[in-house]
Amino acid sequence: MTARKARAIIDSAPTGEAPRVALVDLARSLAPLLPDIHARLDHLAADGAFTLGSELEAFERDFAAFCGVEHCVGVSNGTDALRLALLAMDVGAGDEVVTAANTFIGTVEAIAMTGARPVLVDIDPATGAMDPRLVAAAVGPVTRVVIPVHLYGRPAPVAEIAAACGGRPIVVLEDAAQAHGAMLAGRRIGSLGKAAAFSFYPTKNLGALGDGGAVVTDDAALAEAVRALRHHQGSSGDRRAPTRVACTARLDTLQAGILRLKLPHLERWNEQRRAAAARYRVALDGLALELPPHDPRDGRHVYHLFVVAVERRDELAAALDRDGVATGIHYPRPVHREPGWEWLGYREGDFPAAESAAARVLSLPLFPGITDAEVNRVAGALRRHLERADPA
Repeated sequence: MTARKARAIIDSAPTGEAPRVALVDLARSLAPLLPDIHARLDHLAADGAFTLGSELEAFERDFAAFCGVEHCVGVSNGTDALRLALLAMDVGAGDEVVTAANTFIGTVEAIAMTGARPVLVDIDPATGAMDPRLVAAAVGPVTRVVIPVHLYGRPAPVAEIAAACGGRPIVVLEDAAQAHGAMLAGRRIGSLGKAAAFSFYPTKNLGALGDGGAVVTDDAALAEAVRALRHHQGSSGDRRAPTRVACTARLDTLQAGILRLKLPHLERWNEQRRAAAARYRVALDGLALELPPHDPRDGRHVYHLFVVAVERRDELAAALDRDGVATGIHYPRPVHREPGWEWLGYREGDFPAAESAAARVLSLPLFPGITDAEVNRVAGALRRHLERADPA
């Protein structure tokens, strides 16, 4: 991009006092839906089926169809989606589950709660996803599952990761908590592995008005096992689930009703995210920061987050905050450096790419309904601070 074009972007940003640019503004996309939400809540309250009701079954059918799979099982949150999927696969003590070193801590919490041991793999610096070239060395005789993470909304290379397992009977479970609606090679994320786990936390691309999650799969037996595990092993004499202690981990019918109402808007919201990301790419071109990598594959990033990498990240985040621009860090430490996870036995330096990313990543404001003026304001603040730090 030419200097003139970049300057035009900056000059189009508003001057003087302006409202703070939020990292995420949930009200922006929710406001037009409020009349429908109120009507849906009134209907659900009158119906009185607050757990395991027909509205939950309807959402499960709708979301399974959206993902291109046969089955969806609504559960209480994304971490439980991973945990119950693993338990339904009879994963437990003595087993190992391989995943990325730079994921949200919930991924490894879910593994550990089954009794299995998390095994970490470094990322490919060019993509931010688990590096398939390193997977072969991480899998071993007791590896049962590998969990690719579709971080920030960018599809991970699931086929390459599966191939790196060398034909062993290792199951692929997608962590799709940040990738609702993303696609790879013409297929929806959620349909690429044996099963996938989604989160419906309010800030997700498809978010509830509270916690929620789901397991999606084409495997009918696996779906039935998750259904039993989420509800006290079936609580109806159905004992087809694996021999595991079950729990209460249902998706509330109220949340299912909200998600069903919002699902038809997801594609439009994702397109708005992609449009904002494209504008950022133009406005930030040429600056001393790394933009999210373009995807050379047949993939469709859904930009759950727009994450750049920059030196002196904390200093820049503080400067942007003073300018009224909110930012986030996803995530400040790779898993093996998180307090309480020393028992995994890893040390600083074991995953250099993930460690480097954690020290430099910065999430910029991005959400459905973000305006061009807001993107320009963020870009202008970044350009001013980065050019001041590096006048050359």
